[in-house]
Amino acid sequence: MRQIDILLTDTLPGGHEPFVHGDLRVQFHPWTWSAPLPLLDGRPWAFVDWVLPEMSGLELCRRLRCDPATEQAHVTMILEEDEAEAKRRALRAGADDYIVGPVDRGALLDRVLSVQLPEHEAPGRTLKLGDLSLDLSALQARWKDQPIGLMPNELRLLRYLMEQPGKVFSRAQLIAALGKNDQPIDERTVDAWVSRLRRALREVGAGYPLRTVRSLGYVLDKP
Repeated sequence: MRQIDILLTDTLPGGHEPFVHGDLRVQFHPWTWSAPLPLLDGRPWAFVDWVLPEMSGLELCRRLRCDPATEQAHVTMILEEDEAEAKRRALRAGADDYIVGPVDRGALLDRVLSVQLPEHEAPGRTLKLGDLSLDLSALQARWKDQPIGLMPNELRLLRYLMEQPGKVFSRAQLIAALGKNDQPIDERTVDAWVSRLRRALREVGAGYPLRTVRSLGYVLDKP
């Protein structure tokens, strides 16, 4: 099944429940620039409001284009008014298109479904961090040439940490980023994920790159 992961810079009237249409799944992620990106399993698409609390929508659009995780995202600018100059500025900042707000869930989905999307997912990429690699197509982690046996939760955790090495994440942030907010999971569950991931890394000779930062959370150190 194809998937689109939508980043939303404002609340969405109509709710954030996933939407399925044929072989396409649309996943919604409320998000602010100051927060870590969620784990994006599908093609990223950002709906960026023209005015934001922390910066302008134009500046956020520029930053999305500079971030390797979102540089290929489809970006739609949500304009406050139907003004020609605003449209030109949005496109110059890197937006792919624009829509005049306010928008609700129906209008957003209409826009997503109206855009011609590839029939197949983009080729998977490989994340590398020193001798540690993760093939996102095969869902296989390796230390040097040795496969690392991981369960789905630990694999997703490793992917997320490898995409943002050197950053400290709290348990709550990891649960939110890995899409677990809709389940009654205790934050200590993250400790179990980390423990299993550490053990798997240690067993293949990778040492202890996943570090605990006291009272803050966890970080995957850069080599």
